[in-house]
Amino acid sequence: MKKHRYAVMHSIKIRIAISFMLVVFSTIFLCWILNNAFLQSYYEANRQDDLMDGYNQICKAMEAQLLSDEEFQSEMMDLSHRSNISGIVLDSNSETMFHFGSDQMALNQRVRDYIFGIQMPFAETVVETEQYTILKTQERGMGSEYLEMHGVIGTSTIFMMRTPLANVQESVELANRFLLYVGIGAAILSGIIIWMITGTFTGPILELVEISRRMKALDFEAKYTGKGQTEVSLLGDNINALSETLQRTISELKTANNELQQDIEKKNEVDEMCKEFLSNVSHELKTPIALIQGYAEGLKEGINDDPESRQFYCDVIIDEASKMNTMVKKLLTLNQLEFGNDNVAMERFDIVDLICNYLQAAQILTKQNDVSVRMEHYEPIYVWADEYKVEEVFTNYFTNAINHVSGDKIIDVKLTKTASVVRVSVFNTGDPIPEDSIPHLWEKFYKVDKARTREYGGSGVGLSIVKAIMESMNQKYGVINYDNGVEFWFELDVDSGSAL
Repeated sequence: MKKHRYAVMHSIKIRIAISFMLVVFSTIFLCWILNNAFLQSYYEANRQDDLMDGYNQICKAMEAQLLSDEEFQSEMMDLSHRSNISGIVLDSNSETMFHFGSDQMALNQRVRDYIFGIQMPFAETVVETEQYTILKTQERGMGSEYLEMHGVIGTSTIFMMRTPLANVQESVELANRFLLYVGIGAAILSGIIIWMITGTFTGPILELVEISRRMKALDFEAKYTGKGQTEVSLLGDNINALSETLQRTISELKTANNELQQDIEKKNEVDEMCKEFLSNVSHELKTPIALIQGYAEGLKEGINDDPESRQFYCDVIIDEASKMNTMVKKLLTLNQLEFGNDNVAMERFDIVDLICNYLQAAQILTKQNDVSVRMEHYEPIYVWADEYKVEEVFTNYFTNAINHVSGDKIIDVKLTKTASVVRVSVFNTGDPIPEDSIPHLWEKFYKVDKARTREYGGSGVGLSIVKAIMESMNQKYGVINYDNGVEFWFELDVDSGSAL
């Protein structure tokens, strides 16, 4: 069986070599036929083109009266040397006006023969028009063949040109003989080369036979090493893929097991995060719920029956319920942002107008806290962002500034525009943020001063919402500490047509 397969491989080499040699011999035979059939006609057509070139140049020179011009004569001599053409131009008195080439006497004789109507013994008309005639002639006694062109330019100017025709048939026979010798040698050499080249094709096939034999013995380590994009290479790639299937399956099982272990660890991490989140939420809700429950029980038991006390109890209950409602809304907003459930609607709007409108609406709040808000006058600055979310970010920054302002009680709003972005910053006077707390400011439920945060009803979620919003719009944000206060900032892409 193995010997039979190797015989098949060698038979492929023989068939390819024989087929290639047949193609070579067929090509040589076709060239031989084409040489015999068309080379003579092709040669004579080229000689006619040379005569027409000379005729056109003479006509142009006659029309411009430049027969005696040195440039024209130089061009005609070049044509004579290049194409072996001789020519003569005679006036109405048969006087020579211009000649070129080496056969002037013969041309004069041929012009006289043409004038007196004497025909050559062997003359064949090739082309005949009213202006000229092209003949294929044979010289008397010599046997030499020529292509002749004669005619009249204008009314009385006679011209004659001729060029010898080489014995093309003899050249064809010599070329074909040479082609035959070269073809035989080329075919033999090509056969040897193709025999060697076919080995590069059958070698990979034999390699695939060996790989399949080892695969039959369940040896999946055998790999096809050939390169390229041939059919054999593609077959080898498929066999490699087949041999790797078992190993890949085992690898996938191990990978799946490892991923399962990682998923279990991630699940434990998520569980811990959920526990931490629930613990934080429970801690934040515990105080307002306890206050609501205590004051509600006090109202029910009628601890204080006077209207002022009841009003105070009701105000506390309403205030704590409002804080709980605000925190729940912020948590819902944060959840939507973090899980990508809140779509970002990018639109073009004036950030200066947005900030001015908000500051005008917040005047009551600033007056109640005795805060001085400063903002320079800016020309409209148009940005691309989600207007509602940007207002949410600015609101968080501004309310955070009001809740933490101290000292001179100044809040400074600035807009700094560059070529591509505008930075909006909110600065408030007061104590700087401890450096160790800055990295944690954007975490949920993180509070720098828990007592003060509780005092104004903060939940520690506002800056987490800022972080989620800015990251959803792929924009930068941050905080800067100063000796006399803190500055929170964010950036937005500006419209190229806006300016300060």
